Amino acid sequence: MFKHNLLALLTIAALTGGLAACQSSATADHHQEAANATHGNIGISLAAMDTSVKPGDDFYNYANGQWMRDTQIPADRASTGAFMVAFDATERHKAALIAELVNAPHPAGSDEARIADFYRAYVNTDAIEKAGLQPLQADLAKIAALQNKQQLSATLGATLRADVDPLNATHYHTENLLGVFVTQGLATPGEVLPYLLQGGLGLPEREYYLSDDPKMQQLRQAYRRYIATLLQTAGISDATSRAERIFALEMKIAAAHVSREASEDFAKSSAVWHREDFDTKAPGIDWQAFFEAAHLGQQSRFAAYHGPAISGLAALVATEPLASWQDWLTFHQINSHTDVLPRALDDAHFAFYGTTLSGTPMQRSRDKRALAALDNYLGDAVGRAYVSRYFPASAKAKVSELVDNIVGAFHNRVAAIDWLTPATKQEALAKVNTLVVSVGYPDNWRDYSHYAVGHSAYANALAGERAEYAHQLGKIGKPQDKGEWWMNAQIVNAVNLPVQNALNFPAGILQPPFFDAKADDAYNYGAIGAVIGHEISHSFDNNGAAFDATGAMRNWWTQADFDHFAAQGDALAKQFDRYAPFPDLHVNGKLTLGENIADVAGLAAAYDAYRASLNGQAAPVIAGFSGDQRFFIGYAQTWATKMRDQAMRQRIATDGHAPGNYRALTVRNLDAWYRAFDVKPGDALYLAPKDRVRIW
Repeated sequence: MFKHNLLALLTIAALTGGLAACQSSATADHHQEAANATHGNIGISLAAMDTSVKPGDDFYNYANGQWMRDTQIPADRASTGAFMVAFDATERHKAALIAELVNAPHPAGSDEARIADFYRAYVNTDAIEKAGLQPLQADLAKIAALQNKQQLSATLGATLRADVDPLNATHYHTENLLGVFVTQGLATPGEVLPYLLQGGLGLPEREYYLSDDPKMQQLRQAYRRYIATLLQTAGISDATSRAERIFALEMKIAAAHVSREASEDFAKSSAVWHREDFDTKAPGIDWQAFFEAAHLGQQSRFAAYHGPAISGLAALVATEPLASWQDWLTFHQINSHTDVLPRALDDAHFAFYGTTLSGTPMQRSRDKRALAALDNYLGDAVGRAYVSRYFPASAKAKVSELVDNIVGAFHNRVAAIDWLTPATKQEALAKVNTLVVSVGYPDNWRDYSHYAVGHSAYANALAGERAEYAHQLGKIGKPQDKGEWWMNAQIVNAVNLPVQNALNFPAGILQPPFFDAKADDAYNYGAIGAVIGHEISHSFDNNGAAFDATGAMRNWWTQADFDHFAAQGDALAKQFDRYAPFPDLHVNGKLTLGENIADVAGLAAAYDAYRASLNGQAAPVIAGFSGDQRFFIGYAQTWATKMRDQAMRQRIATDGHAPGNYRALTVRNLDAWYRAFDVKPGDALYLAPKDRVRIW
């Protein structure tokens, strides 16, 4: 996706193409080549810019206007943007790597053999077609054989998977009735617990079911038709009637869910339930049968992240007919695995989720989808091979130096704040000073020895889900691993881990257009430097500020300090509420607040670090741009974004990240941007000094 990461993973998966691919004119290209030849790698793309635009009126298009005109969204993507320069490069590297692995012999049981066997099975569509629906039959037969609610409870427990992450990747969605996440509990410092989160929906989240918005109503009707189509394609009898029952049940499931905004509130999500609490607080499920089937029968304590929803969903298990639950289980068993089932099912799934929901005309090619599936099921094994070939020690050293500089700049910013009381400031500095920062890849790689990969793509997917679930449950009862990674090394993203007080900067993002060891420092600080600052700042956003240096959720604020901090957050939320991509839809400033706070504070820290790196000397003017101008242009160009309308609407409804073109306008809150581009009152983006949000 997807709250303390730089960019939602689902959004990354929807992107392709990018900034580096744009060519605006021969003159601009010649200008850039001349600048590079004279001054080295300038970093920023002159060809992307539209310098006829006044920076103070529309800074995003000043930095990216020509790119916006020239760039087309590929037919197999819902959006495109600068992030995908790195994504495409990584995909090319992985394709070359996997091709070598597939065409070479490997010892049985090795990770290399698993990667090769998984890839072969996934791309062997002839074998998938020949197998037809046979791989599904045993699973569907178990569902059809259910005779009572105790057996239903056991089946619901058996489907539990470690497929959600409310703290790091902003991923709340699971088609299973509940999802599992395992880490230190929000209210249990030092104790690793299984978190339980709400699930059970085929549409992205509850508002798709409950909203009165006409477009949401249209999507609901399309989803009802899709359920029937998928069931009919799978040869399920009475598909239309079953689809109506499934949809009616999901409407009730959605009504039991807490809102996305409530999900973002860690304080409301920190409840710890003992095993017996489930019987009294959430009657309706046979919890003994449920937990035994989920391999959690001996677990005495759980983090009930969505406690109210757990109660509501359990009640539905009791009150809704068994037949409706059987229909629902059948649909989701098929729906969540269409990529490894016959093409007719896969095509129907893409027609709805890809085209209707996201506006993407064309499915990605099978070989590229196989690379994405490998990241999902064998990501650490692929990452280990990837970094050994494509992430040199020199890059790791250079980025580590940038990290140290920006952490230092953030420390200095906190130390200089005049509105924090000494006690609060001491706590904040302790958080900065104890951050665990990992660059490129983890110190310890994942063990996949218990993941058996064979010739069936469907069986490999199910076995991979079970292996990941077992891996996560294996952490329960053990000391928390402060060095645990939550992203693969080859992912184009970065993440802050609040309960670990740690940061991960995967190798995938440590390449152009975010980082180039040979590029101008102004560019690198504006691009990867702002990413680094962003992730540091997540430790102090509206949610991160609730955690102390140990990763425990604890109030370390005085009331006056927090009131000041909250007032600045409210101002930033209102600033983003005013951004409206459509007349009937604006950005949700509260939903995106954590990411926006991290952008403001992170960009400010990166700027301070850049200025400090000059050691008091003036930065050179390159291609007519000062160092400060190149810094801010570099930042804005990393947020170059084009999205299909459907994808934009889905993004705003479900994502804690504002669209990139609005994130680029974070510059409005930094005094240095006004000086760099001579932005004055009367310019469209001008904010009076008192209205500029200053957080950390």
